[in-house]
Amino acid sequence: MNALVPAVSVRGLSFRYPPLGRQGLAPAVLCGVDLEVQAGEFLAVMGPLGAGKSTLCLALNGLLPQATGGTFGGTVRILGQDTRCTPVSTLARQVGLVFQEPETQLFSSTVEAEVAFGPENLGVDPNEIRERVDWALRVTGLEDLRHRVPAHLSGGQKQRLAIAATLSTSPRLLVLDEPTTALDPRGCREVLSVIAQLSQVQGTTIIMVTQSPEHVLEHADRLALLVKGRILADGAPLDLLTDAELLQEARLQPPRMMALSRLLQSRYGVTSPFATVNQGEAVLRAALDGYHG
Repeated sequence: MNALVPAVSVRGLSFRYPPLGRQGLAPAVLCGVDLEVQAGEFLAVMGPLGAGKSTLCLALNGLLPQATGGTFGGTVRILGQDTRCTPVSTLARQVGLVFQEPETQLFSSTVEAEVAFGPENLGVDPNEIRERVDWALRVTGLEDLRHRVPAHLSGGQKQRLAIAATLSTSPRLLVLDEPTTALDPRGCREVLSVIAQLSQVQGTTIIMVTQSPEHVLEHADRLALLVKGRILADGAPLDLLTDAELLQEARLQPPRMMALSRLLQSRYGVTSPFATVNQGEAVLRAALDGYHG
Protein backbone atom coordinates (compact mmCIF):
# COMPACT_ATOMS: atom_id res chain seq x y z
CA MET A 1 0.00 0.00 0.00
CA ASN A 2 1.18 3.51 -0.78
CA ALA A 3 2.46 5.01 2.47
CA LEU A 4 0.80 8.30 1.54
CA VAL A 5 -2.66 6.71 1.45
CA PRO A 6 -4.25 6.64 4.93
CA ALA A 7 -5.84 3.44 6.17
CA VAL A 8 -9.10 5.35 6.74
CA SER A 9 -10.25 8.61 5.19
CA VAL A 10 -13.72 9.89 6.11
CA ARG A 11 -14.86 13.17 4.61
CA GLY A 12 -18.17 14.89 5.35
CA LEU A 13 -19.88 11.63 6.31
CA SER A 14 -23.56 12.05 7.02
CA PHE A 15 -26.18 9.33 7.35
CA ARG A 16 -29.75 8.69 8.32
CA TYR A 17 -31.42 5.27 8.45
CA PRO A 18 -34.50 4.50 6.32
CA PRO A 19 -37.79 5.52 7.97
CA LEU A 20 -39.80 2.82 9.75
CA GLY A 21 -43.28 2.19 8.37
CA ARG A 22 -45.15 5.41 7.71
CA GLN A 23 -42.91 7.55 9.85
CA GLY A 24 -41.39 10.59 8.26
CA LEU A 25 -37.72 11.24 7.60
CA ALA A 26 -35.52 9.53 10.20
CA PRO A 27 -33.19 11.79 12.20
CA ALA A 28 -29.58 12.09 11.06
CA VAL A 29 -27.25 9.77 12.98
CA LEU A 30 -23.99 11.11 11.53
CA CYS A 31 -23.63 14.77 10.60
CA GLY A 32 -20.50 15.66 8.62
CA VAL A 33 -17.87 13.40 10.21
CA ASP A 34 -14.27 14.02 9.14
CA LEU A 35 -11.71 11.45 10.28
CA GLU A 36 -8.38 10.15 9.09
CA VAL A 37 -6.44 7.18 10.48
CA GLN A 38 -2.95 6.24 9.39
CA ALA A 39 -1.78 2.66 8.81
CA GLY A 40 -0.71 1.03 12.08
CA GLU A 41 -2.43 3.65 14.26
CA PHE A 42 -4.65 2.77 17.24
CA LEU A 43 -7.61 5.14 17.38
CA ALA A 44 -10.15 5.02 20.20
CA VAL A 45 -13.63 6.46 19.75
CA MET A 46 -15.71 7.59 22.72
CA GLY A 47 -19.06 9.29 23.04
CA PRO A 48 -22.39 9.16 24.87
CA LEU A 49 -25.24 6.80 24.06
CA GLY A 50 -26.76 7.61 20.68
CA ALA A 51 -23.71 9.51 19.42
CA GLY A 52 -23.47 7.38 16.27
CA LYS A 53 -20.48 5.23 17.23
CA SER A 54 -21.87 1.88 16.02
CA THR A 55 -23.14 3.51 12.83
CA LEU A 56 -19.65 4.84 12.16
CA CYS A 57 -18.26 1.30 12.60
CA LEU A 58 -20.72 -0.04 10.02
CA ALA A 59 -19.65 2.67 7.58
CA LEU A 60 -16.05 1.47 7.71
CA ASN A 61 -16.70 -1.88 6.02
CA GLY A 62 -19.40 -0.90 3.53
CA LEU A 63 -22.33 -2.48 5.37
CA LEU A 64 -23.58 1.06 5.61
CA PRO A 65 -25.16 1.94 3.24
CA GLN A 66 -24.87 -1.21 1.08
CA ALA A 67 -26.73 -3.48 3.53
CA THR A 68 -28.68 -0.93 5.58
CA GLY A 69 -30.02 1.43 2.94
CA GLY A 70 -30.65 4.96 4.15
CA THR A 71 -29.43 8.37 3.10
CA PHE A 72 -25.64 8.54 2.80
CA GLY A 73 -23.54 11.63 2.17
CA GLY A 74 -19.82 12.28 1.99
CA THR A 75 -17.11 9.69 1.34
CA VAL A 76 -15.48 6.84 3.24
CA ARG A 77 -12.29 5.40 1.78
CA ILE A 78 -10.60 2.33 3.26
CA LEU A 79 -7.06 1.84 1.98
CA GLY A 80 -8.05 4.03 -0.95
CA GLN A 81 -11.27 2.13 -1.77
CA ASP A 82 -14.60 3.96 -1.77
CA THR A 83 -17.04 1.99 0.43
CA ARG A 84 -20.06 3.06 -1.61
CA CYS A 85 -18.91 1.33 -4.79
CA THR A 86 -16.59 -1.41 -3.49
CA PRO A 87 -18.44 -4.67 -2.73
CA VAL A 88 -18.63 -5.63 0.95
CA SER A 89 -17.06 -8.97 0.04
CA THR A 90 -14.02 -7.12 -1.33
CA LEU A 91 -13.78 -4.81 1.67
CA ALA A 92 -14.00 -7.88 3.94
CA ARG A 93 -10.51 -8.82 2.78
CA GLN A 94 -9.19 -5.58 4.24
CA VAL A 95 -11.53 -4.71 7.13
CA GLY A 96 -12.47 -6.87 10.11
CA LEU A 97 -15.46 -5.83 12.24
CA VAL A 98 -15.99 -7.22 15.76
CA PHE A 99 -19.30 -6.43 17.42
CA GLN A 100 -20.08 -5.82 21.09
CA GLU A 101 -21.91 -9.15 21.48
CA PRO A 102 -19.70 -12.02 20.24
CA GLU A 103 -22.66 -14.43 20.12
CA THR A 104 -23.99 -12.54 17.10
CA GLN A 105 -20.88 -13.61 15.14
CA LEU A 106 -20.40 -17.21 16.33
CA PHE A 107 -22.33 -20.05 14.72
CA SER A 108 -19.90 -22.92 13.92
CA SER A 109 -19.66 -26.24 15.76
CA THR A 110 -16.07 -25.81 16.97
CA VAL A 111 -13.62 -23.01 17.66
CA GLU A 112 -11.39 -24.18 14.80
CA ALA A 113 -14.28 -24.27 12.32
CA GLU A 114 -15.34 -20.78 13.38
CA VAL A 115 -11.91 -19.35 12.65
CA ALA A 116 -11.70 -21.18 9.31
CA PHE A 117 -15.12 -19.99 8.10
CA GLY A 118 -14.06 -16.50 6.97
CA PRO A 119 -11.09 -17.44 4.74
CA GLU A 120 -13.06 -20.39 3.35
CA ASN A 121 -15.74 -17.99 2.13
CA LEU A 122 -13.06 -15.76 0.64
CA GLY A 123 -11.76 -18.68 -1.43
CA VAL A 124 -8.38 -18.90 0.29
CA ASP A 125 -6.25 -21.96 -0.52
CA PRO A 126 -6.83 -24.77 2.05
CA ASN A 127 -3.17 -24.93 3.03
CA GLU A 128 -3.12 -21.20 3.72
CA ILE A 129 -6.38 -21.50 5.68
CA ARG A 130 -4.72 -23.98 8.04
CA GLU A 131 -1.81 -21.60 8.52
CA ARG A 132 -4.14 -18.66 9.16
CA VAL A 133 -6.24 -20.65 11.65
CA ASP A 134 -3.16 -21.78 13.58
CA TRP A 135 -1.81 -18.23 13.66
CA ALA A 136 -5.11 -16.64 14.73
CA LEU A 137 -5.61 -19.20 17.51
CA ARG A 138 -2.05 -18.70 18.71
CA VAL A 139 -2.28 -14.89 18.72
CA THR A 140 -5.55 -14.96 20.68
CA GLY A 141 -4.42 -17.68 23.10
CA LEU A 142 -7.06 -20.20 21.97
CA GLU A 143 -4.79 -22.98 20.67
CA ASP A 144 -5.80 -25.41 23.41
CA LEU A 145 -9.50 -24.73 22.80
CA ARG A 146 -9.64 -25.40 19.05
CA HIS A 147 -11.97 -28.38 19.44
CA ARG A 148 -14.30 -26.78 22.00
CA VAL A 149 -17.87 -25.77 21.21
CA PRO A 150 -18.06 -21.93 21.07
CA ALA A 151 -21.25 -21.89 23.19
CA HIS A 152 -19.31 -23.48 26.06
CA LEU A 153 -16.64 -20.75 26.22
CA SER A 154 -16.48 -17.94 28.76
CA GLY A 155 -17.36 -14.38 27.77
CA GLY A 156 -13.72 -13.38 27.33
CA GLN A 157 -12.98 -16.52 25.33
CA LYS A 158 -15.97 -15.88 23.04
CA GLN A 159 -14.81 -12.35 22.37
CA ARG A 160 -11.28 -13.57 21.66
CA LEU A 161 -12.78 -16.15 19.31
CA ALA A 162 -14.71 -13.43 17.48
CA ILE A 163 -11.42 -11.56 17.09
CA ALA A 164 -9.61 -14.72 15.93
CA ALA A 165 -12.33 -15.42 13.36
CA THR A 166 -11.89 -11.87 12.07
CA LEU A 167 -8.08 -12.08 12.04
CA SER A 168 -8.13 -15.23 9.92
CA THR A 169 -9.33 -13.10 7.00
CA SER A 170 -6.04 -11.12 7.33
CA PRO A 171 -7.59 -7.66 7.71
CA ARG A 172 -5.32 -4.64 7.62
CA LEU A 173 -7.89 -2.67 9.60
CA LEU A 174 -9.63 -4.06 12.70
CA VAL A 175 -12.76 -2.23 13.90
CA LEU A 176 -14.09 -3.15 17.36
CA ASP A 177 -17.41 -1.87 18.67
CA GLU A 178 -17.16 -1.87 22.49
CA PRO A 179 -15.54 -5.34 22.65
CA THR A 180 -15.22 -5.43 26.47
CA THR A 181 -18.58 -4.06 27.59
CA ALA A 182 -20.13 -7.32 28.82
CA LEU A 183 -16.93 -8.89 30.15
CA ASP A 184 -15.68 -9.43 33.69
CA PRO A 185 -12.26 -7.94 34.59
CA ARG A 186 -10.38 -11.10 33.60
CA GLY A 187 -12.15 -11.36 30.23
CA CYS A 188 -11.55 -7.67 29.66
CA ARG A 189 -7.81 -8.06 30.27
CA GLU A 190 -7.69 -11.05 27.92
CA VAL A 191 -9.32 -9.18 25.06
CA LEU A 192 -7.33 -5.96 25.54
CA SER A 193 -4.11 -7.96 25.65
CA VAL A 194 -4.89 -9.44 22.24
CA ILE A 195 -5.81 -6.05 20.77
CA ALA A 196 -2.65 -4.44 22.18
CA GLN A 197 -0.50 -7.21 20.70
CA LEU A 198 -2.10 -6.77 17.29
CA SER A 199 -1.39 -3.06 17.41
CA GLN A 200 2.11 -3.12 18.86
CA VAL A 201 3.53 -6.33 17.40
CA GLN A 202 1.55 -7.01 14.22
CA GLY A 203 1.12 -3.35 13.24
CA THR A 204 -2.61 -3.77 12.60
CA THR A 205 -4.59 -0.54 12.28
CA ILE A 206 -7.10 -0.49 15.15
CA ILE A 207 -10.28 1.54 15.62
CA MET A 208 -11.95 0.69 18.91
CA VAL A 209 -15.16 2.12 20.32
CA THR A 210 -15.08 2.06 24.12
CA GLN A 211 -16.59 3.71 27.18
CA SER A 212 -13.48 3.19 29.33
CA PRO A 213 -11.08 6.14 29.54
CA GLU A 214 -8.59 3.85 31.30
CA HIS A 215 -8.44 1.53 28.29
CA VAL A 216 -7.92 4.50 26.00
CA LEU A 217 -5.07 5.90 28.08
CA GLU A 218 -3.37 2.51 28.34
CA HIS A 219 -3.52 1.52 24.68
CA ALA A 220 -4.65 4.15 22.15
CA ASP A 221 -2.45 6.49 20.14
CA ARG A 222 -5.34 8.89 19.50
CA LEU A 223 -8.83 9.57 20.77
CA ALA A 224 -11.81 10.94 18.86
CA LEU A 225 -14.87 12.15 20.77
CA LEU A 226 -18.10 11.62 18.84
CA VAL A 227 -21.09 13.63 20.07
CA LYS A 228 -24.46 13.99 18.31
CA GLY A 229 -23.04 12.55 15.11
CA ARG A 230 -20.07 14.92 14.94
CA ILE A 231 -16.40 14.74 15.94
CA LEU A 232 -16.22 17.09 18.91
CA ALA A 233 -12.48 16.65 19.48
CA ASP A 234 -9.63 14.55 18.12
CA GLY A 235 -6.20 14.37 19.71
CA ALA A 236 -3.90 12.89 22.32
CA PRO A 237 -5.89 10.77 24.82
CA LEU A 238 -4.34 12.34 27.92
CA ASP A 239 -5.04 15.88 26.68
CA LEU A 240 -8.70 15.16 25.95
CA LEU A 241 -9.42 13.04 29.03
CA THR A 242 -7.98 15.59 31.44
CA ASP A 243 -10.02 18.46 29.98
CA ALA A 244 -12.93 18.75 32.43
CA GLU A 245 -14.98 21.16 30.28
CA LEU A 246 -14.57 19.00 27.18
CA LEU A 247 -15.62 15.85 29.05
CA GLN A 248 -18.67 17.61 30.43
CA GLU A 249 -19.67 18.71 26.93
CA ALA A 250 -19.18 15.15 25.68
CA ARG A 251 -21.10 13.76 28.70
CA LEU A 252 -18.20 11.47 29.62
CA GLN A 253 -16.68 10.61 32.98
CA PRO A 254 -12.98 11.38 33.62
CA PRO A 255 -10.58 8.53 34.41
CA ARG A 256 -11.26 7.29 37.94
CA MET A 257 -7.58 7.40 38.90
CA MET A 258 -7.57 11.16 38.32
CA ALA A 259 -9.55 11.63 41.54
CA LEU A 260 -6.87 9.78 43.48
CA SER A 261 -4.19 11.78 41.70
CA ARG A 262 -5.79 15.08 42.73
CA LEU A 263 -6.21 13.85 46.32
CA LEU A 264 -2.54 12.91 46.60
CA GLN A 265 -1.53 16.22 45.07
CA SER A 266 -3.65 18.32 47.43
CA ARG A 267 -3.05 16.39 50.66
CA TYR A 268 0.35 14.83 50.33
CA GLY A 269 2.20 16.99 47.85
CA VAL A 270 2.62 14.33 45.16
CA THR A 271 3.51 16.53 42.22
CA SER A 272 3.25 14.12 39.26
CA PRO A 273 -0.32 13.69 37.99
CA PHE A 274 -1.50 10.30 36.72
CA ALA A 275 -4.62 8.91 35.08
CA THR A 276 -4.13 5.12 34.96
CA VAL A 277 -3.28 2.40 37.47
CA ASN A 278 0.13 1.78 35.90
CA GLN A 279 0.97 5.48 35.91
CA GLY A 280 -0.21 5.77 39.51
CA GLU A 281 1.95 2.84 40.60
CA ALA A 282 5.02 4.41 39.00
CA VAL A 283 4.34 7.81 40.60
CA LEU A 284 3.75 6.33 44.05
CA ARG A 285 6.85 4.16 43.86
CA ALA A 286 8.92 7.20 42.96
CA ALA A 287 7.34 9.20 45.78
CA LEU A 288 7.99 6.44 48.31
CA ASP A 289 11.58 6.04 47.12
CA GLY A 290 12.09 9.77 47.61
CA TYR A 291 10.51 9.60 51.09
CA HIS A 292 12.76 6.76 52.22
CA GLY A 293 15.74 8.44 50.65
